[in-house]
Order: sequence, then C-alpha cells, then structure tokens
Amino acid sequence: MALVYFLVYFHRVSPAVMATDIQDEFGVGLTSIALLSSAYFYAYTIMQLPCGLLTDRWGPRRTVYTFTSIAALGAILTGIAGTFELVVAGRVMIGLGVAMVYVPTLKIISVWFRQDEFASLTGLLLTVGSIGGLAAAGPLAYMSDVIGWQQVFLALGLVTVVLTLLVWALVKDRPEDERRPSIGDMVAPGREIRAEKGPEDRIPVKTALKMTFGSGRKFWPLAIWFFFVYGSIMVYQGLWGGPFFRDVLGWDKATYATSLSFIGVGMIFGCPTAGILSDMILKSRKKVVVAGAVIYTSIWAVMWFIAGEVESQEAYIVIHFLFGFFGGWFVASYAQIKESFPIAMAGTTIAALNIFPFLGGAVLQQLTGYMMVNNSLNDYRAVWLFMLVGMVIACVCAIMSKEKEREKT
Repeated sequence: MALVYFLVYFHRVSPAVMATDIQDEFGVGLTSIALLSSAYFYAYTIMQLPCGLLTDRWGPRRTVYTFTSIAALGAILTGIAGTFELVVAGRVMIGLGVAMVYVPTLKIISVWFRQDEFASLTGLLLTVGSIGGLAAAGPLAYMSDVIGWQQVFLALGLVTVVLTLLVWALVKDRPEDERRPSIGDMVAPGREIRAEKGPEDRIPVKTALKMTFGSGRKFWPLAIWFFFVYGSIMVYQGLWGGPFFRDVLGWDKATYATSLSFIGVGMIFGCPTAGILSDMILKSRKKVVVAGAVIYTSIWAVMWFIAGEVESQEAYIVIHFLFGFFGGWFVASYAQIKESFPIAMAGTTIAALNIFPFLGGAVLQQLTGYMMVNNSLNDYRAVWLFMLVGMVIACVCAIMSKEKEREKT
C-alpha cells in the first residue's frame, strides 16, 4: 500500500517538472498546464467521499485494487496520447484511481496498529509519498530527458499494474483475515486498547455524514486550514515552482528540479517528526498542527519578500527544505480528526477531511493560472502573496480547531 502511495505523490507533483516538455510538445500555454495539473485534483476531490464509504464497506484491499487499475490505464493513456486533450483525460483517470489509496491505507493502519501509533505511522506513510515527490523532481527531469516524458508514463503504467497485483495478493483488511488476534484482543501495558468495531457495528452512511459535517469545530476549522495548507504546497511544488525559476531567475530544468527536490527531502524528515511529536512528546495533535501552520506561513512570507531579489541556489535549497519539513506537519490532522469520531466511520471521516486539501490544490492551481498574465516577476509575486494571505487564514482556523482530550495512562 505504501509503495502504491509512492506513485500517488509522484503523479501529483510531476507537472512542475514536465510543464515545459508538455508545452513544447503540444504548443499550449501555462494556463493550459494549470488546467492539466488541477484536473488531477478535481478528480481526486470528487472521489474522496466515495473512497471513504467504499473503504468502510468494500474494505481497503478491494478498493485499492480496483481503482489503481484505473490509474494504471490513465498512465498508459498519457504515455500514448497524441493530443493535449488525451493527456488531460489520462491525468483525470490517474486522479480518479490514486484517489482511492491514502484513506484505505489509513484504515489499514487504524485496524492493525494501536491508537497511539497512528500519527507516527501516518507520518511514515507520508514519508514514502514524499520520496515519490522527490523522485518526481530531479530523477523525473533526468528520465524525461533520456527517454522522453511519455515513455516515463508508459513505464509508470506497467509498474502500477505490478503493484496492483501485489496489493491483491498480500494485503489483508483486518488481522483476523490472517488468523491473527485483533488489536482489541491484545493488551498494552497499563491500559486497554479500543478495538475496531466489526461489521455489526457499522454506522449508516447518512448518520456518518451528518455526524461529520455537522460537528462544528471538530471538523470545519481543520477543513478550511487544510484547503490552504495543501493547496499552497501544490501551487508551488506541483505547478509554479519550476516555471518561476525558469522565467524569473533563468535557471535550467536540471537546476530548478534539483532545488525543488529538497521540498520532498524536507517532507521525508518533517512528516515522521510531526507524528512522533504528536504521539510521544507533545501528546497533542492540535499543537503540532498549529505550530506547523505558523512556521510554514512564515516561510511563505520569506519567499514573497525575496522573490526576484535573491538568486542564490543554496538559499533556495534551505528554503525548500524548511518548506517541506514544516508543510509536512499536516500529518497530525488525520489523527486529530480520526479520534474525534467513532472508529467504525474512520474511513468516512478521514475521507471527508481529505476532500479539502485536494479541493485546495485544484481551485488554487486554477485560480493562480488566471493570475499568470505574462509570466512576469509581478505575476509570481502576486501568487506568492495570495498564498501568504490564505495561510494567515489557515493559522486562525488551526487555532480554532478542537481536538479530543487524550486519555491519561
């Protein structure tokens, strides 16, 4: 499941590196590239509630197997596409398919591991995804130069087919499916562990949705916060970071791809750090969410202030590492939302929250595409300022969010 998620993130951020190749191949502008990138996020967003419902009812294994098959076909279509419209269609298929990976994997974690391990393991999963994002920077630029960007997608399609078959062969939805004791049957030192509810305790769909969307501060501040946090990450890492360095600073693709790869490096370290802080040190999800939001917002302020003034590659490597490190602290929000509701509806509640980061990616990428009038420094500075204002709103929402008090052990 984690290896499949590697490909999820690879696909997510690849337009930032391949934008110039696609422009040259089909003769389209940056507004069209923004549409291509946001198509993934719209498809991903639309599938989040169905993903949660199917995860709770079909089970993670069947859900991932079925939909990653669609992602494989989308990658192959992209690899053979002769028109820009077919590339967009392929990206929509990829978005629809990989949308059904993250939430089922979190459901696996919630059933196979203890509650106080959830954030740490979510951080580990996101670390694997961040390595995928790292591979979609420098290594992707190199591969596309050597064999061509469409051949890269053909290879990705074949790899996805192999991983899909491995999911079907190896993944088990619950420990009981492998004749192991459930997590609820195991005893942790000094405390009981809450068991995952069985099928007989399933909560009706309408009830689960009403409990989630009608929960006030348990849900909505986190939803708005996530819209801006992840949306702004994808605006930069997934779309405009590469074009900014090309258009404003005159960097070549290899140079800016290497610099952007440090966002992935930062997330590789930041995601597990946030999980450990949340589970073991601060023992609070909200404190990690708020601290990460405030520092990440400060980094956006720095990037807006120095845009066009600083050309140092070393300075941007540091900025990109910190951008990824503290941007990755969103990992704690999944534990915060999961613990606020019954575990029998974990797939539904996590999927409901997961609508908003990808809606943010889709909407903010498309809006910023309209802001690119002539790809000038002023255009990019306006986009950076837009992201900064959004993050100030996100910080307020993070502070307003509500978390469940942790039981004393």
